[in-house]
Amino acid sequence: MKKILAPALLAIYMISSCKDDKKSISILSPEAGSSVRSGEKFTIDVDFADQKIDSVVYLLDSAVISRKQDTSSVSATTSGIALGNHLVTARIYTGGTPQEQSSNIVVLAANQPQPYTFTVVNTYPHDTTSYVEGLEYHDGLLYESDGQYEDRGGSSLRVVQTETGKVLKKVDLDKKYFAEGITVVGDKIIQLTYKEGVGFVYDKNSLKKLREFNYTAGREGWGMAFDGGRILNTSDGTNQIHFLNKDTYQKERTIEVYDNNGPVDNLNELEFINGKIYANVYTKPWILIINPLTGAVEGKADLTQLLPKGDDSDYVLNGIAWDAAGKRMFVTGKWWDKLYQIRLKPIN
Repeated sequence: MKKILAPALLAIYMISSCKDDKKSISILSPEAGSSVRSGEKFTIDVDFADQKIDSVVYLLDSAVISRKQDTSSVSATTSGIALGNHLVTARIYTGGTPQEQSSNIVVLAANQPQPYTFTVVNTYPHDTTSYVEGLEYHDGLLYESDGQYEDRGGSSLRVVQTETGKVLKKVDLDKKYFAEGITVVGDKIIQLTYKEGVGFVYDKNSLKKLREFNYTAGREGWGMAFDGGRILNTSDGTNQIHFLNKDTYQKERTIEVYDNNGPVDNLNELEFINGKIYANVYTKPWILIINPLTGAVEGKADLTQLLPKGDDSDYVLNGIAWDAAGKRMFVTGKWWDKLYQIRLKPIN
């Protein structure tokens, strides 16, 4: 059985397994870090070491899932719970005094991601000076976030003519900032920075900076997308996607992204398309299709054929833009000389 053990949960498990005079009681199953697919059942089995017990309360995270007055095992299910790490606890009462033994499970996506193929519909020029960190399509134009520190040319926010790749308008960021993901909300552009913990708000038409805000939702700023309603999605280079209020920029919740094998790290540029989150994975030629409610990777497209020939690892796929009115998807990468309009199709 595959095991994925979070450090914090390992510490809990070790501490709870080393109680002074009751250390002989232990959880046999699930073994710490055991993976269980979403919707599957698992068994909680405790070795009571022949100690006389009054009762046992079993919990999954903080929710009670069973109460027993004997030492038989308990069956539990992962249906309806989020993907990721969950604490399994047996609260044991002996002589009225409780002690706890804990383990953990890691809930994975139930199914393998649906594979997608793609066709190139159109190919357009792209400015090779742009180390693309964010890409958006609105009202016939592309909005692009170009990220670098001063020693490699600095960062900028750009308005780009889709068909020609011509930069129509550009503002440079202060050299201390590394620009990251962007999204458009109404008449504003929201932009993250990499490690600086700051976000910027611009007027969409003039690119005039309107304000700054503290960004603390993730460990770093990476990708950004808007769901078209009230939520911004951001990534931070882990397997987490954070949900922010579009007006206050405060985090409301977080999902962990998993496929059927484990966590999917290095989530980067994001786009929200037809109710799903589309994500690049840093250094991988992939687009993932993610369920925003569960974090499950439901689809995966391999765009290896679009990678520039003979270029080094910096020239990675990063940039997804969606023309909602025209139902068109655009993709590009860091320092790429081309922007591609592509169409994804599931492989049956």
